[in-house]
Amino acid sequence: MRIRGAVLRAIGAERPFAQSQPLELVELELDDPGPGELLIRIEAAGLCHSDLSVVDGARPRPVPMLLGHEAAGIVEALGEGVDDVALGDRVVTTFLPRCGECAACATDGRLPCERGSASNGAGELLGGGRRLHEVGDVGRGADVHHHLGVSAFATHAVLDRRSVVPVGADVPPQVAAVLGCAMLTGGGAVVNAGKPAEGDDIVIVGLGGVGMAALLAAASLGLGRVIGVDAVPAKLDTARELGAHLALSPDEALDRGLRAPVVIEAAGHPKAFETAFALTAPGGTTVTVGLPHPDARSSLSPLTFTAEARTVIGSYLGSAVPSRDIPRYEQLWREGRLPAEALVTSEIALEQLNEALDTLADGKAIRQVVRFG
Repeated sequence: MRIRGAVLRAIGAERPFAQSQPLELVELELDDPGPGELLIRIEAAGLCHSDLSVVDGARPRPVPMLLGHEAAGIVEALGEGVDDVALGDRVVTTFLPRCGECAACATDGRLPCERGSASNGAGELLGGGRRLHEVGDVGRGADVHHHLGVSAFATHAVLDRRSVVPVGADVPPQVAAVLGCAMLTGGGAVVNAGKPAEGDDIVIVGLGGVGMAALLAAASLGLGRVIGVDAVPAKLDTARELGAHLALSPDEALDRGLRAPVVIEAAGHPKAFETAFALTAPGGTTVTVGLPHPDARSSLSPLTFTAEARTVIGSYLGSAVPSRDIPRYEQLWREGRLPAEALVTSEIALEQLNEALDTLADGKAIRQVVRFG
């Protein structure tokens, strides 16, 4: 079938992206779903730093690539062997499929799936190969790579069944979309990796989409204080509105001598990581979930690890098992304890993606969500 989507043909476009236009809206050929796959009509797709990091070259991927990985859609066709979802179901996409068979999948989410990581790096679906193609002069043209097994900045997508999790029809598309990346990653950093105990304060450093999701998850636990840290005053205001007991700039937090047993770093910047480490109490855990540039480096004192019995944990995709964790967040949302809709800063059209990349890069948005239809 013919679809319309946003394709990145070259990495490293100059800013402003509104002028350089790194994402090109084009028609593409989309294959029918194969065995173990399904076709969904995209309803909503969030713009995340993981999309921006491909555009600006911080996390290079093969091109041409149809971007987008955080989305919700309606199942319109089922491949052979897919019998646990139905036509018309709403599903959430996840950006790291789990094969369920490798050694990493036996770690209860602690390690990323080996096969899923390999297919993501190659721009393929988990079952192998690509289902997206350029429209050629005569018939099908060259392949287009998938972004993290999803490629959601398009009207439709074919995905491996293991890249989606069904949710109830009562979950609005924009809420369902953010459950699959922002909420899964930020919430999991708190719950799965940080493992706060009764009475523990939780500090979140970096209040973008993932950081704000971590803050919402922390507030839903009802343990100790939830404290947001960011250099952007508007984000501190939002953090207070979303239930933070305190919202401070990094300098304010350090000057106060603030220390907490669980600190989440969600900015993906070496300075933010150093700040998060400095705010972690003796015996505490620093969880880093941000994705800095591969060349980025931080400076820490090794003595602190020993003298203060510290732990630093890396958490990819919130150390999550999506099929287990997304239903948990869905139920918390349904109970009114997790207002995930508050993460959505604005709804945009597919044609506004390049301008939205600038807004994201400037730190002026939590989640911009592309709406379809």
